[in-house]
Amino acid sequence: MARKILPILSLGIITVFAILFLSGGGTDDSDILRQTFQVDAIYYDSGHVEISYLDKSGQTDSVIMEILGMDESFQKSFSGSQFIEIVPFQNIPKYGWAIHPIVLEIDHLEFGHIQLKTEIHTLDQPIPSVIYSRP
Repeated sequence: MARKILPILSLGIITVFAILFLSGGGTDDSDILRQTFQVDAIYYDSGHVEISYLDKSGQTDSVIMEILGMDESFQKSFSGSQFIEIVPFQNIPKYGWAIHPIVLEIDHLEFGHIQLKTEIHTLDQPIPSVIYSRP
């Protein structure tokens, strides 16, 4: 009986370790980033987008913000752990805000180089999710 249980138990333990290994050991690095960084981009009917950034840890060294998909690319550099930038946008895009993602390249004292990506939304829409990555 013990000879039958041992292989089944071993297989179970190996399966658990495999799941933990493939899922990143049970911790999600982006949870820490979500708790640290806040970014939002709101389109107002007056014809502009307000982009705000906040690093709750206060350890951001610099940020390069870029709005993709525009006829003339918009890029601006910031230093410090927070900013609000107003960017003129005359009309809501015909194919939606997804064609104009906001990308932030962040140099952080603790986390190193981080990229954040989000989308513009109007006040009546929910805040889009933010994609976090470490290249």
